[in-house]
Amino acid sequence: MDPLSDVLALLKPRSYVSAGFDAGGDWAVRYPSNVGIKCYSIVSGQCWLAVDGVAEPTLLTAGDCFLLPGGRPFVMASDLSLPPTDSAEVFAAPRVAGVIRHNGGGACLMVGSRFFLEHSHAGILLAMLPPVVHLRREPDQEALLWSVKRMMRELHEQRPGSALMAEHLAHMMLILALRLHMEEGAKGSGADAGVGWLFALADRQMGAALSAMHAQPAQRWTLEALAQRAGMSRSAFALKFKTMVGASAMEYLTRWRMLLAGDKLLHSGAPISVIAPSLGYESESAFSTAFKRVMGSSPREYARKQGA
Repeated sequence: MDPLSDVLALLKPRSYVSAGFDAGGDWAVRYPSNVGIKCYSIVSGQCWLAVDGVAEPTLLTAGDCFLLPGGRPFVMASDLSLPPTDSAEVFAAPRVAGVIRHNGGGACLMVGSRFFLEHSHAGILLAMLPPVVHLRREPDQEALLWSVKRMMRELHEQRPGSALMAEHLAHMMLILALRLHMEEGAKGSGADAGVGWLFALADRQMGAALSAMHAQPAQRWTLEALAQRAGMSRSAFALKFKTMVGASAMEYLTRWRMLLAGDKLLHSGAPISVIAPSLGYESESAFSTAFKRVMGSSPREYARKQGA
């Protein structure tokens, strides 16, 4: 698989809420912090999005899509100067054809999903994404817009299999949004170039190195070998990788190996003596030391806590 598919397979994003929200009049809703990813698209109208810790609010208009991968509290509103209503109160109202109507609806309609991430250390990877991913409507977003419209239809019609169809469409929306975010970063240059793990995937040189690490995590990769994969000098590769990804190539490789190890400990039933060499470690001691440094506990403690 490619690195993006690898990461999503590891995180196992599961859509646990797919719904529409139709607001009318003057309104403001505050959402609490959460674990996971929110992915929504504006079907009609417009509204403001203000995320805690992000200096400038974002104006969302029809056709825009946004991702909130950091789980931070946020406010959505027709006017951010209004006192917000708690989202728990708003979403306690009954759904009509899968849509919550607030203040009678009619001014701003959005649809999307919240994703629960199975991996307990999803934050290690989500930290590499910005707190807000805003995708403005562009001609190459037809597939994303089709998914949004189809989800609205499934929520409205409630035909047999609609719940499963909506869940699959939600996953399509998530992947398409991440792809578009990658492509936007790849189009930039200099100060406008995208910085972060996803943008590195879209970069030809960094993508080659990341793909190699993901395809063969047990390989005894060196900085020189990865630089050769990228077609760069060792020093230029090291600098570009750390600038784009936010960690050195060796730090990233160790982090990825430990995330894979954590998944194997919980789901494969394999002992450490098997997992360690499968990820490039000759000794259990070296593996356990790296695991504790990245994951915060020894492999055995991790398996015991997570399996409880």
